[in-house]
Amino acid sequence: MISDDCDMMGLLEVFVLAAVFNCISASTEVCTNSLLPGAKGDQGETGEEGDQGKLGKNGPPGLPGEPGEAGLKGEVGQMGKMGPAGDKGDKGDTGWEGPSGLKGKQGTTCDCGRYRKVVGQLDVNVGKLRNAVKFVKNVLLGLRETEEQYYLLVKESKKFREASMNCKLRGGSLAMPKTSNTNRLMADYVSQAGLTGVYIGVQAQNMDTNGTDSYVYADSSPLQGFAAWSQEMELNSRVSPSTNSSCVGLLSTGTWAHVECEATMFFICEFSKSSRRGGGGGREMTTSATS
Repeated sequence: MISDDCDMMGLLEVFVLAAVFNCISASTEVCTNSLLPGAKGDQGETGEEGDQGKLGKNGPPGLPGEPGEAGLKGEVGQMGKMGPAGDKGDKGDTGWEGPSGLKGKQGTTCDCGRYRKVVGQLDVNVGKLRNAVKFVKNVLLGLRETEEQYYLLVKESKKFREASMNCKLRGGSLAMPKTSNTNRLMADYVSQAGLTGVYIGVQAQNMDTNGTDSYVYADSSPLQGFAAWSQEMELNSRVSPSTNSSCVGLLSTGTWAHVECEATMFFICEFSKSSRRGGGGGREMTTSATS
């Protein structure tokens, strides 16, 4: 009897412990409100397409593409303004000789008697005019002349360089007696003017290879074939003259003399006739200040 009671009490304790355990487990689930994850479910259906999003920022520029093909040739543009005139071209070759012209009409018979009389009178007048011109040149202006040159004695005291410039301003140069005849004419010119000497266009230039000065004319041509040095002057001309006496004067006797370039003297200018033929080719000869 007592053993039965003990068995019953043991079973009761077991049930009590089981109830207490269940209570404790249930209360823990209720207090913590935690759910344990279940097994993974099946994949759901695809949803509907959403609205289009906002436009994003511009991305970085891409790499340059390959060059395209050449386009078609455009139309001809409008004609531009005329450009400046070009340089004058070379003269062309002579053309072929043209055909002969038609024969002219026969001329009328000339009544030349009266024309010969007029021409004869013109010749007389031309002769008188030439004599008058010669009188003006030789007497009033005091000119001397050769076939190619006019010579003018300028009675103005000047240094050699000033005399040379004065002749150039008149359209000529200092006179250059390159022949004995020309030298004699100029010497007579000086003598008749009552002078002892004048500047001429001869001057010493730099020393040559022998250490002596060589003389040249005003046109830079050397003395060749003629020089009017006296014997004493000729000896001196072979030796280098002093620095100040490298200029040359023409004496009334026709001889040349060394002259200091800083000395003031009268001078003779020469003018080429060829530069005054044909009109307008050369400068006009100025003949003032001759007295």
